Amino acid sequence: MSLLRQGSPAAAAAAPSAATAAKGRDVPAGRGAGPRSGRLKARTRHRGMGLLLVTPFTLLFLAFLIAPLCYAFWLSLRTSTLVGGDHFSWFANYKQAFTDPQFLSGVRRVVFFGLVQIPVMLALALVGALIIDEVTSRLAKVFRMTLFMPYAVPAVIGALMWGFLYSPTFGPVNSISNALGLGSVNLLSHNLMLTSLGNVVTWQWTGYNMIVLYAALQGLPREVYEAARIDGASQIQTALRIKVPMISSALVLTLMFTIIGTLQFFTEPRVLQPTARSVITPDYTPNLYAYNLAFQYSEFNYSAAISFALGAVVFIGSYIFLFLTRRRSGLK
Repeated sequence: MSLLRQGSPAAAAAAPSAATAAKGRDVPAGRGAGPRSGRLKARTRHRGMGLLLVTPFTLLFLAFLIAPLCYAFWLSLRTSTLVGGDHFSWFANYKQAFTDPQFLSGVRRVVFFGLVQIPVMLALALVGALIIDEVTSRLAKVFRMTLFMPYAVPAVIGALMWGFLYSPTFGPVNSISNALGLGSVNLLSHNLMLTSLGNVVTWQWTGYNMIVLYAALQGLPREVYEAARIDGASQIQTALRIKVPMISSALVLTLMFTIIGTLQFFTEPRVLQPTARSVITPDYTPNLYAYNLAFQYSEFNYSAAISFALGAVVFIGSYIFLFLTRRRSGLK
């Protein structure tokens, strides 16, 4: 009993110390929870600020792109006639589009146009990028700015300018040709129209593609050039065997964007159409055909179907191109 009575005060004294120790252990835990909760609040606040900053773009994207696309697709699934009225016709407009000889002839025309014009334009852009990458003097900046300047000119203004130059009545090209004794040259005729349009597009977009390829060349390590120079490679060999393969991703990217732009060919033929109405018909290109169907013949349903059919052609063509070049370019 005495031992028990002697041990009880010790136990009682030990109990507060244990409680104090436990309380002391709880304090760091509480202190650690404070910064953690603060970090969570800061992370939530940052996420909320990010969503707040993205909200205007999201609303504009939905209002001016997604909503019009959905409405146009809804229009493409309907047919409006004077006899039958407005009714839901599912994919009848798309079936008509892919059997429409006017739409298919426009697609064939822009495909042929692209097969000739795209390689010429990208070859000129690649040569220009290789030249300004090699030149390190002050002339490189002037040359770079000169080639990029046509891209800074709006496409409509550029087409109007070239339409004036091509004019068979008061254009300076025809006047110079007559002065040289070469006779009249109608650059807006049936035989030369695609060539004239190709010249306008090449003038407009070569500088842009050149800057993209030049930026890719600037990202290459210079040690590779020095090693090739030590091995005895000339500048042409270095350009063809080292530089061009190493910027294949940029080449494929510019080629893909050029293909998409060519299939959507619209601005230049639309601007030159008043000057050459007998050559640039309303169905000259698929985009021009869709535009004339909607705003001249008020066939909004079929025009929307033509637009989505062209979008399908562009998507399938771009996907096939990327699939065929994914190993060589490294793009996925």
